[in-house]
Amino acid sequence: MDQQKLRALVFEKTGVKIDVDDPVFALVALNEAVLEEAVQRHVALIDAASLELAQQARLAGGLPPVHEGHSQGHPPGYVPTPAAGPVRPIATQSAPVTPRELRLLGAAACIAIATALIVLGGQAAFHQSGLSAEQAQALQKAERIERALQQLDPKLRAQLPADLQK
Repeated sequence: MDQQKLRALVFEKTGVKIDVDDPVFALVALNEAVLEEAVQRHVALIDAASLELAQQARLAGGLPPVHEGHSQGHPPGYVPTPAAGPVRPIATQSAPVTPRELRLLGAAACIAIATALIVLGGQAAFHQSGLSAEQAQALQKAERIERALQQLDPKLRAQLPADLQK
């Protein structure tokens, strides 16, 4: 740990000047010690998991057997760090959609359908045609004329549009 480098970094980032005798450096040293211990524990766990994985791969036929003179497939002189405890398997695959996600999707679909039905019901209940009374009467009269035209002789019905154009 270079204290001068740390002092310069703190000054650059915060504008605060600290002395090399400042108690904050004791905290930095403590942090380094705790971090080192945690790293050693994790390295031990990784070593143990690697050895177990290599052994399982050999049993499955994915790796060649251990050569004579080598300790569990490692070069001579290799000493793995002992594991701190049992190694749990790491999940390598997960379901594409979890049950919780399916429930959430179902709830969202139900809410969307209910909202659409409410909107359509509101439109149907409050919809007004926007036509005046005269326009509505004109449409009714046009429908009656259309029905009457359909009852005419086909020859006369075909001649009617030509006569209306004149």
